[in-house]
Amino acid sequence: MNKTALGALLRERRALIDPESHGFTRPTGQGRRAPGLSQHQVDQLLHRTLGTYHRLESGNYPNPPTVLLRDVALLFDLDEQEWVSLCRLALLQDPPGPLHQSSGKEIPGFWQDAVDGIGHMAYVTDSSWDLIAHNSAFASLFPEGQMPSNTMRWMLLDPQGRKLLTDWHNAWAPWVLPQLRAALVARPEDETLRQIEKEVLEDPDTADMYETGATLIHADGHERPLLHGRKGPGWVSICAAQPMTAPGSRLFILVFRRGSSRPHPRLPMLRAH
Repeated sequence: MNKTALGALLRERRALIDPESHGFTRPTGQGRRAPGLSQHQVDQLLHRTLGTYHRLESGNYPNPPTVLLRDVALLFDLDEQEWVSLCRLALLQDPPGPLHQSSGKEIPGFWQDAVDGIGHMAYVTDSSWDLIAHNSAFASLFPEGQMPSNTMRWMLLDPQGRKLLTDWHNAWAPWVLPQLRAALVARPEDETLRQIEKEVLEDPDTADMYETGATLIHADGHERPLLHGRKGPGWVSICAAQPMTAPGSRLFILVFRRGSSRPHPRLPMLRAH
């Protein structure tokens, strides 16, 4: 626990909450004049024992439960990046999931310009794997110009996906299915992901693999065979990243090389000199 930074974050955000917005009245005579909610009022609003929040803000609450941190974050109206900071400062680890289930559904508009400026196939999906931005190079992958609305469903269940993703049963499905499972762990109430899981469990080609598959949670750095809609067979190197303001969203850059065999041995890792 980083007591100094944790206390500074909590005091700063507590001072921004108007007590009157929560039904408290400010003293008119002598008494407390500090801005924002008092520590006692935080305990009242969170239905916690008196002194609970004081222990957290003062850094005297080792390993505070995530549910307490979440309640504080929601009361203080933290954004997703502040939620990550709170968990890192209090628990020395990232949060188990997003603060708001609605997060990861949108990204700043200039991301489209950024994706358009990438020469390789590139696209961005939201936390439900719905496609929200792509460039023309990615669109060219699809021979009939029919872009998938949800890339997870397309990779696992769409007949066109199973055709273009070469050696789908061995090179793609066993590695994509665990990503669906991981996404549902972080967002168990996501209706889109739940529906995809339902369809996966009803499909004889995916049901068994989903139940017994690997534990991969991302494909960054993988190379897989691909049948490009215009360029023919080849291999794609997958680069994956995340827009920081939208937890659960993903940027994929697909580096395609023609040929039926791997284009080169695995490249060495990059390191600063």
